[in-house]
Amino acid sequence: MMGKVTMSHHTAASQTAVTNAFIDYYMGDANDAQIKVYLYLLRMMQAGLSTSVCDIADKFNDTEKDIMRALTYWEKKGLISLEYDGAGHLLSISLEDIPEVHDSAKVTVMPGSRAIKASSPATPAIAHRPKKSDEKENQQLVFLAEQYFGRTLSPADIQKIFYIHNDLEFSMDLMDYLMQYCAEQGKKDFRYMEKVAENWAEAGIKTTRQAKARARKYNKNVYTVMKELGFDNTPAPAEAAYIERWFNEYGFSLEIVIEACSRTVLSTQKNRLQYAEGILKSWHESNVSSQEDITKLDQSHTVESSDNTKASKKTSGKNNLYLQFQQNTYDFDALEKELIKN
Repeated sequence: MMGKVTMSHHTAASQTAVTNAFIDYYMGDANDAQIKVYLYLLRMMQAGLSTSVCDIADKFNDTEKDIMRALTYWEKKGLISLEYDGAGHLLSISLEDIPEVHDSAKVTVMPGSRAIKASSPATPAIAHRPKKSDEKENQQLVFLAEQYFGRTLSPADIQKIFYIHNDLEFSMDLMDYLMQYCAEQGKKDFRYMEKVAENWAEAGIKTTRQAKARARKYNKNVYTVMKELGFDNTPAPAEAAYIERWFNEYGFSLEIVIEACSRTVLSTQKNRLQYAEGILKSWHESNVSSQEDITKLDQSHTVESSDNTKASKKTSGKNNLYLQFQQNTYDFDALEKELIKN
């Protein structure tokens, strides 16, 4: 076993201060995206710089929806405050002081020195930390996940399970059905499970009954989409998983998916599922959530294509003039000899 290593500091670069309380009591329960967002907010605040949800999404190559989820997570933890206008648009983000840890340990004050705690600090009462009474539930969740997913879980996997159970407030029954649902879809990926859970939470799903009703609805959607793409067969598991992704992972409505299907049918007769996937993935990366967003994207694409066409024609015109000049170049030596003869 390797021994402890010594840490040293030799840099004079500008720094961002992070409190020990954040590292000790908050960072462990947050996922990677949430940690990155909070640290970036600290960096911008301490440098006196402004930012936006769009800027943060671009910075970490993520969607604005994911950034808003991370911000909402930290707001629930009490580490930031979010202010919105009447239309629901985010106006400001305020970083709050992380609460100090209070315990009953006595403090001994030494002359000319800082106060030193005479006893070890008590475990702080942090709201998001799993309670001792929840340990049995946590063990059951890990066991269930290993049974459904057929493998030993990594710390990151366990972190996602606890995030869904504690922060999205999924009951044990709902957690069980969520894992079963993902396994039946052939998606034994905790990132996918997290996305499905967040979509369910946004839809207000709190019970297994509501989740099953949503699943039945999406099963109907699968057959509707197959029909829109011109398929009459019952979808194979791989085909159904493709379509389920558009609703569960990308979070699109049936209206938007059908729009992508219509464009696919008009564009190709082969590999229609893959073609539609390309359209919907592009829309997802562009944060499309309504028909109006699609219209704006189309208009932007039209303008860009027009500019490219003009530039191409301009370049082509220059090349034609050059070719014409080359073709019309005269033999001046021959002309001079003709003039001398005459």
